[in-house]
Amino acid sequence: MFCDDVWARSATLLQAIHQHPFNAALGEGTLDRRRFAFYIVQDARYLEAFSKALATASVRAGDSQEAAFWSRSAHAALDAERTLHEGYIEEYGLTAADLSDIRTSPTCLGYSSFLQAVALSAPYPVLVAAVLPCFWVYQDVGAALLERTGDVADHPYRAWISTYADPDFAKSVEQAKEITDRLAATADDATRAAMTEAFVQATEYEWMFWDSAWQRETWPTAQWLPGD
Repeated sequence: MFCDDVWARSATLLQAIHQHPFNAALGEGTLDRRRFAFYIVQDARYLEAFSKALATASVRAGDSQEAAFWSRSAHAALDAERTLHEGYIEEYGLTAADLSDIRTSPTCLGYSSFLQAVALSAPYPVLVAAVLPCFWVYQDVGAALLERTGDVADHPYRAWISTYADPDFAKSVEQAKEITDRLAATADDATRAAMTEAFVQATEYEWMFWDSAWQRETWPTAQWLPGD
């Protein structure tokens, strides 16, 4: 199956994601609040692009059930931005001015632009493969963190862990995988290769996204621009 193949192909990268200091500290509850706040702001901006890619997948799907799934997922991505992210932003006391002062990171812009480019120019099966890691990798990390931490009632990042370890989210991941496998099964060799490349590249961006939050990534050119 396609999903089994690309997951195995990405195994070392996936291990690096689990072992990344951002996710390690997140699970331990010791993650610097400034790093998490940076991550939340960037993720909210990324989810806007992700939801548009999902909406495009809904429009391009030839199957009505697939179209409905991608439409629901696009709505869920926006809900996550409004509830989970806004909750943390309020908890941290970040104002609109604070948020506007945080510039969209190079990695966030790169990942968002990658998905939008695939959504507009690549075949539908390639788009599906490109959006799959944001479902699957997050569920994999969330489930692992929940297993590691156990009862998260008093965990400072309990809302994040609970969101991505939620059984309903796991069901959505399985449905996204089933769609991807069905499309790959009837794809020609060139399309299947492009699907693999899209999945792997998106998974690379997943690692880069967490790393950019850990580094609180800035634009290296900012020193030469007024006001940055």
